[in-house]
Amino acid sequence: MDLKDRTAFVTAGGAGIGRAGALAMARAGATVVVTDLDASRAEAVAAEIAAAGGRAEGLGLDVGDDAALEAAILSAAARHGRLDVLHSHAGAQVPGRLDQVSVADMDLSWRLNVRAHFVAAKAAMSIMAPRRQGSIIVTSSNSGVQYDREMIAYCTTKHAVIAMVRQIAVDYARHNIRCNALCPGFVDTVFNAGFEAQMGGRAALESYVAETIPMGRFGTPEEIGEAVLYLASDRSAFMTGHALVIDGAESL
Repeated sequence: MDLKDRTAFVTAGGAGIGRAGALAMARAGATVVVTDLDASRAEAVAAEIAAAGGRAEGLGLDVGDDAALEAAILSAAARHGRLDVLHSHAGAQVPGRLDQVSVADMDLSWRLNVRAHFVAAKAAMSIMAPRRQGSIIVTSSNSGVQYDREMIAYCTTKHAVIAMVRQIAVDYARHNIRCNALCPGFVDTVFNAGFEAQMGGRAALESYVAETIPMGRFGTPEEIGEAVLYLASDRSAFMTGHALVIDGAESL
């Protein structure tokens, strides 16, 4: 299998895209360290992987705690003897225009959508660079390659994290470490709460998806999970610094 004998670390892996990516990597042979703010959700995903014959552990983790995030990645690598893949997925979606978003909300967006990815990538790189092997996947959004109306905190931070990913990719390409951004569009998960509220409710969001997205539907977590597997594996061995947009052509 593509990820046999490799170890992957996932943040926000307890549901949605994080869970789907963890399951896909486990099916491909990886040992997956699933983390989530809600420890019980992480443990449930790890149990699901184990029940299917895979290898995983589930841990509670607040990625807003720099020291805890770094320690979790380093200790996972120490326990498993290696770290091959980081999927830094956790984030926040704060809706609103400039006059509607508080400084505290912008700080929260920056902390989760940029800083936490920086801390996670830095910890992972300390393990990967000496071994000259590894794939870092950071979840951005298709909002990182376009501009959503009245989403200043979200769009600003999602653009910023793509810039950070590209910088990491350029700096570490000769170390054989790849770094790519995952940029999903509308996937039917609870993460859409900000957009749903902004649009006026679930019916309005469904109408937007049906009428505005060229493919006329939400993506599924499983479809994005397959993209995580692609970026994690040697199938994408010559891809780094890329923003992989999967959005049913919404951003075109």
